Amino acid sequence: MRVAIAGGGLAGLACAKYLCDAGHQPILFERRDVLGGLVAAWKDADGDWVETGLHNFFGAYPNTLQLFRELGISDRLQWKQHALIFNQPDKPGTYSRFDLPDIPAPWNAIVAILRNNDMLTWAEKVKFAMGLIPAMIRGQEYVEQMDRYSLLEWLQRQGIDERVNTDIFIAVSKALAFINPDEISATVPLTALNRFLQQKDGSKIAYLDGAPPERLCQPMVDYIVARGGEVHLNRALQEIALNSDGSVQGFRFARQDSQGSVPMDITADAYVSALSVDPLKELLPAEWRGIPYFQQLQELEGVPVISLQLWFDRKLTEIDHSLFSRSPLLSVYADMSNTCRAYADPERSMLELVLAPAAEWIERSDEEILSATLEELKKLFPQHLCGPNPAQIRKWVVVKTPRSVYKAIPGRQQYRPTQVTPIPNFFLAGSYTRQPFLGSMEGAILSGKWAAEAISKGIPATKTPTSSTPPTLTASSV
Repeated sequence: MRVAIAGGGLAGLACAKYLCDAGHQPILFERRDVLGGLVAAWKDADGDWVETGLHNFFGAYPNTLQLFRELGISDRLQWKQHALIFNQPDKPGTYSRFDLPDIPAPWNAIVAILRNNDMLTWAEKVKFAMGLIPAMIRGQEYVEQMDRYSLLEWLQRQGIDERVNTDIFIAVSKALAFINPDEISATVPLTALNRFLQQKDGSKIAYLDGAPPERLCQPMVDYIVARGGEVHLNRALQEIALNSDGSVQGFRFARQDSQGSVPMDITADAYVSALSVDPLKELLPAEWRGIPYFQQLQELEGVPVISLQLWFDRKLTEIDHSLFSRSPLLSVYADMSNTCRAYADPERSMLELVLAPAAEWIERSDEEILSATLEELKKLFPQHLCGPNPAQIRKWVVVKTPRSVYKAIPGRQQYRPTQVTPIPNFFLAGSYTRQPFLGSMEGAILSGKWAAEAISKGIPATKTPTSSTPPTLTASSV
């Protein structure tokens, strides 16, 4: 079959890759001149890569790791020491670590928690552990039921001290979904914790050894093209044209060339939207808007995200890992000159940071955002950024994404659509669609994989799955 895919992020690329594996011909179109979607990056005038955000790969990402193996690029993942590292705001410039020993799960996490006495008292450890028991015993069913509560509400129901929220979960919530514990659905962090507790290396973090478009997306393109597929840049989806029965007749794209925007109509046997949920809602044909399946999309929207990259004239830290800032403004950051082989610099730091929540900052000037970030960094690196001879910024950039992953507030799980739609020849892919890995790179890749399998297996619209795991797909797909 010939399959047209709109969207060149990880979901669209994964869908195209797995369609090739099934013997089909995918034709993928991306509106920008760079692939990757929410993991896109581009080079600036100096030849330095500018990324859309800080991208961590986890051991609990089975489909992502399988994809790397299938592409023959597993060596591009740089695995870090198995630990979670938090800044200590009350002791500027110091860190609190949860080091996981090389023993089976969940004992490795339990030992790490018991050994850490900087952040949790023994009473807090016991209450926290008791609160996690239902998630460990009842699994994902319990975790998804907790979507009715915010994380803060869930913590209060478990009798867990507010200090645990302040010390740990504010940082974790912002790192996972870019919002605070009083907003985030309890399902999100509980899903992460559940997987981390069940898999020995689930919480182990890896960094890609370079920029995602070059080190991950391009191998996917090469794989797709070598098997008869096509990938086109600068092609923005403008319209979904319909047949008289409501099925898709074709995609209309706008092709950018020297003459400006030129319409281009594409027809295929099946069609996939691998766009984010916000642009998809704007492109839905009027004939579809009254269908309950598509109406539920109105309950989903992307969360604003801001990331910064700061190049300094000297080294601020030697830590080769992700760091949870525990500051009011910043969520997670890393010195990419340590963590990423392509950005390595033994003399100077390049910090990549995520500012969250970003809703009140997204409309502010880059200069305001930089100024506020520097004030927070002075608390994290007082020895380098304060005093008579502070480190200087050589270069900086602010990247704003007004609508990123879907905003994972309570009650959203029920509105996340399956990859199979009521339209027989139209499918969805994207981390906002229903799959068990939420708004993550793993979720995007799995959604594309499931969309490709649904197309290959010819799942009829009348059998649209209602659970988080499509019943027509085998367990090996997960």
